[in-house]
This record gives sequence, structure tokens and C-alpha cells, in this order.
Amino acid sequence: MAVFIWEGKTRQGEARSGTMEAENADIVQERLKAQQIQASKVKKKPTEITLKIGSGVGTKEIVILTRQFATMIDAGLPLVQCLEILGAQQQNPHFQKVVLTVKVDVESGSTLADALAKHPRIFDELYVNLVSAGEVGGILDTILNRLATYMEKNMKLIGQVKSAMIYPSVVSLVAVGVTAVLLIFVIPVFEKMFKDFGGTLPAPTQFVIDLSNGLRANLIPVIIGITVFVFGIRAIARTTKGRLFLDGLMLKAPVLGPLFRKVAVAKFTRTLGTMIASGVPILDALHITAKSAGNKVVENAIMYTRERISEGRTMADPLAETGVFPVMVVQMIAVGESTGAMDAMLQKIADFYEDEVDTAVAALTSLLEPLLMVVLGVLLGGLIIAMYLPIFELAGNIK
Repeated sequence: MAVFIWEGKTRQGEARSGTMEAENADIVQERLKAQQIQASKVKKKPTEITLKIGSGVGTKEIVILTRQFATMIDAGLPLVQCLEILGAQQQNPHFQKVVLTVKVDVESGSTLADALAKHPRIFDELYVNLVSAGEVGGILDTILNRLATYMEKNMKLIGQVKSAMIYPSVVSLVAVGVTAVLLIFVIPVFEKMFKDFGGTLPAPTQFVIDLSNGLRANLIPVIIGITVFVFGIRAIARTTKGRLFLDGLMLKAPVLGPLFRKVAVAKFTRTLGTMIASGVPILDALHITAKSAGNKVVENAIMYTRERISEGRTMADPLAETGVFPVMVVQMIAVGESTGAMDAMLQKIADFYEDEVDTAVAALTSLLEPLLMVVLGVLLGGLIIAMYLPIFELAGNIK
């Protein structure tokens, strides 16, 4: 699908702008009409700048720029001067080029949001829409601070999940590597020695030797098979149905599933709460939140909720129907809707689930460390014992 840049006005005459993914401009017009926005311009976003700039900008760099930007605007500096200062101090040449390009566009009469929208690999749809809301509401410094806080919390959330996955991944990789080295290079030495001894080998020793011979005889097919499997999973993940299937498995996984679900809930509520608090219309906010969910099952659940809301329903009931979000989350959102404090309630849910992620990561790490050590000990210890059994028997027969 292509990305379209649009501009329009609400029924109250407020100017709106943003980007939207769609198959053609007519679909964009229909979606905006459903959101009660009269589109004045819909055009396909050019791809040349995206290809030139690339995505070599880290989230931390964007957070620092956003914080500094908010401070400068709060101090009363003109927008163009802020961009000029921020661009000049960037050490990343890609990022510097982008910021200075944004400055030129703003000088030419473009809004800040439209200028940022030309660089979607760096400033995503959420960023652009929040900046647009800040410009319209005259609270750009507040919105930028809110954006920076959101990005910092999101970065911390992703970091927690990565830290939980790195340790078991490294230990598993080392275990597989050491086992492969033993089977391919060490076991054949023992096999040759045992042949010189003669006699019948114990069953564990014979099993390990047969496993070593089988691996060495089929080493290339095994490597090809592993490579095909890895690339096959990646190819499946690129398809809509495949991604939906794999993301569903992630949420249902025995140990990691609850952690992934908590991360998804925290990200959903934090993103949606930030956008609603910044004045972004609920349908736009849900569309952007769905696209940034990072999980196809969660994305479909949010889009289903969005469709039901456009039909006049509340948010809580469709969320409950999807079965993706915990009952407590749905009930708290229902309370937020009834009290008119949806944004505050969503932020409270996000705070709670981010703390839950902290606890889950700590518990997972404390559980996996001894478990992996036991598995590693049994695997490598079993191989070593199997190889020394014949030697022990031989020593026992010596009188």
C-alpha cells in the first residue's frame, strides 16, 4: 500500500493534516469523511527522500532532540531558529541533514508537522500527528515534552524485553556450539581409542558415537536445513497470515507469552493515552496505535475496536470481544469512558503494566538462570560421562 499526505478541516473549522496508508486516494477520502474531516488535499508521499536518508538515526537521538526542542520553544525561541540550532549540533550526518531539511521546509511556509512527515523513517506517524496537534493547539512545547517522555518509556520497555531474551539466547547458542564441537571433533578421537580397546561399548557411549557419526556424515544437509528453516520463518513472517500466526504463538507461549502480552498492553495504553491527551481524534489515535503495536494480533484487535467505535459503540465492549486484552484493562477503560478521564486512566494502566513487565522480567531471569544451567550441565555432562564409561569399566576390570 502507498502512503498519502492529506490536509483538511473538521466540522468546527480546525485545520488537520497527517499521513495515511491506503491503496488509493479515494480510500483516504472515505476514511477522512468517516472521521468528519473534509479533505482539501490528498497526495501520494514521494519516496525519493526516504531512500536517500535511510534509517540510521537512533531513538535516543530523537528523544534528546525532542527534549531540547521543547526547552527552546518554551524559552520563546522562534521555530526556525530552534531547528537551525538543533541541526547544527547533530553529530550524526544523516540526522543533521534531516533536521536542516525540515528547517528549510518550515522557512518556505510548511507547517512543522508536514515538514517532519517527509521523513517517515525517522519521524513516524505518531510523532507527526502529535506535533500537528501541538501546532493547532498552541502547546507545541508541552506536546514535545510528552512525546519525549513517551519515547523514553517505550525505549525502556523494549530494553527490558531484550535484556530478558539476551541471556537465554547467548547460553543456548554457547550450549549448541560446544555440543557441536564435541560431537564433530572430540567424540571421533574417543571412538578411535575405543576401537583399539575392543569389546562392546555401553549403550550411552554407543548412542553418542552414532550421533557423532550421523552429524559428521550429514553436516552439510543439517546446515542447509537450519538455514532453510530460519529463512523460511522470516519469509512466513513477511506475509499477513504468517505474521498473524507467529504473533499469536508469541502471545500463547508458556513462559514468554504472559510477558509479551503485558508489553503489548503497556505499549497500547501508553501510546493511546499520550495521543488522546494531546488532542488527537480517537479514530486517528487508534489507527496510529494499531500500526505501532508491533504485534499483528493486537493490531487487528485495535482496528476491530476502531471500526466498532466509528459505528457509534464505546471502546470497552469491542476490546472485550477481541479477547486480547485482560479483563482488568477493559474494565478500567470502561470507567475512564464513563468518567471522561480516558487519557488519565490509560496512563495509569500503562504505569501498572510497565511495573508488571519489570516484575515479570526479574522473575523470568531468576527462573531461566538455574534452568539453563541445569540443561547445560545435563547436556555436556551427559556427553562427557558417556565417553568415560568404557574407561571406568576398563579400570574396574584391572586386578
